[in-house]
Amino acid sequence: MEVKLESEITCPICGHKKVEEMPTNACQFFYECENCKTVLKPKDGDCCVYCSYGTVPCPPIQQSKSCC
Repeated sequence: MEVKLESEITCPICGHKKVEEMPTNACQFFYECENCKTVLKPKDGDCCVYCSYGTVPCPPIQQSKSCC
């Protein structure tokens, strides 16, 4: 399976969307929406903001590995 490195994050507060490149060597726990400046954190049970708010889960989850 090919690992996708881009994910579109959608802010749950203002609905702003942006395609971001995911890191392959670390989880991203915080993400600041460039529109409303809200700092997003992972939802309970998710390892990173991409798993919670992105269109594609983080690379470790795509590879069925445990995340950070």
